Amino acid sequence: SCLLLKFRTHTSQFNIFCASFIVGQETMAAQSRLSVLSKHLLDGLHPGCDRVVIGGSAIGTAAASSSTDAPTSTATKTLSWCIVGAGAIGGFVGAELARSGQDVTLLARTGHLKAMQQKKGIVVEASNGSEMLVPIRAVGTMDEVGKVDVVVITLKAHQILPVLDDLPKLFHDETVVMTMQNGLPWWYFVGHGGQFEGRALESVDPNGQILRAIDTKRIVGCIPYPAAHLRAPGEVTHTEGRLLPLGELDGKITPRVQTISAIFEKAGFKAPILDSIRTNLWVKLLGNLCFNPLGALAHSTLDVMATFPPSVDLVRSAMEEAVAIAKALGITLPITVEKRIQGAARVGKHKPSTLQDIELGKSTEVDALIVAVVEIAGLTGTPAPTIRTLSACMQLLNKTVEDNKVAIRAFKL
Repeated sequence: SCLLLKFRTHTSQFNIFCASFIVGQETMAAQSRLSVLSKHLLDGLHPGCDRVVIGGSAIGTAAASSSTDAPTSTATKTLSWCIVGAGAIGGFVGAELARSGQDVTLLARTGHLKAMQQKKGIVVEASNGSEMLVPIRAVGTMDEVGKVDVVVITLKAHQILPVLDDLPKLFHDETVVMTMQNGLPWWYFVGHGGQFEGRALESVDPNGQILRAIDTKRIVGCIPYPAAHLRAPGEVTHTEGRLLPLGELDGKITPRVQTISAIFEKAGFKAPILDSIRTNLWVKLLGNLCFNPLGALAHSTLDVMATFPPSVDLVRSAMEEAVAIAKALGITLPITVEKRIQGAARVGKHKPSTLQDIELGKSTEVDALIVAVVEIAGLTGTPAPTIRTLSACMQLLNKTVEDNKVAIRAFKL
């Protein structure tokens, strides 16, 4: 039999997800093999969608599990966590974990760190307008953290290299490293198979420095969908979305990923386990690589970009190229280009994160969001003239902001 669970979440990456899984009559182990597929036209949260995976055992092992028992004590197990780069998303996720009883340390810097230390916690404004001070430890160096069970990297891709040498200070033998970032990650080809197996993505990991520094056996991927922003130092506003799909790089359902999923769910997130994390990365990236650069370049919002005929033509062309690039890697996306565009239009007047960065004078995630796609197009010999043009223009805009230390905003006359 097939049970379809639908839930809707608007995020800074403007995706609406449909989670579906098969409950086989012959094997209930299929409950653990949940695939999250982006279906932008589906609405409504199924009332029974509070838990989508079953509990596991010790977090330290990556061995595959076929357990079909009900959630055990692992669902409430307390682990030690360090959120590396505890800005908006990291601060929000860390706060929710801490509220649920997890042992969380936020690693932050500058005024944001100082504010949290003064408050002895982080202020979280919920999507309904309520707010609370969540007591949580905040530090400025990894030496102050010590070894933890789970390291969550919420830094933007270009921010990892400067902290790479210190990251091992957080590791014990079985520490899990969870990436929670936009775009294509440095580990993309690890466990991928085929001719590119184990290859570093130069655009996000020059010379494979990150790949060499972090044992890939530690890595669990996570695709972040909550929309949040820092309203002030030490204060996070959560706009919408609680979806944190996660998975092993090889697609196996392991005790450690089951444990983390159960902990996320207890903290109030939707945390389905993915059996193909790369497919889901591409589904999200399909919109990111188009709307993020175009929004930043044109200072435009989703409702306009996804409905104005000239921009729709441009977006469609780039998305079709991306579909072809993914196909060259053996990935068939479970959503059409037209539905992806229609879904973006439904989000409304939303500024892509890159536009928000440009307006604040910050470096953007251009490398992970689009330059990496250009790199893969080259590796696979897939033509991508539209994506290459968007990438070149976005890199130039990013260079202008970085070199001149300027913020670029549009003002009404």
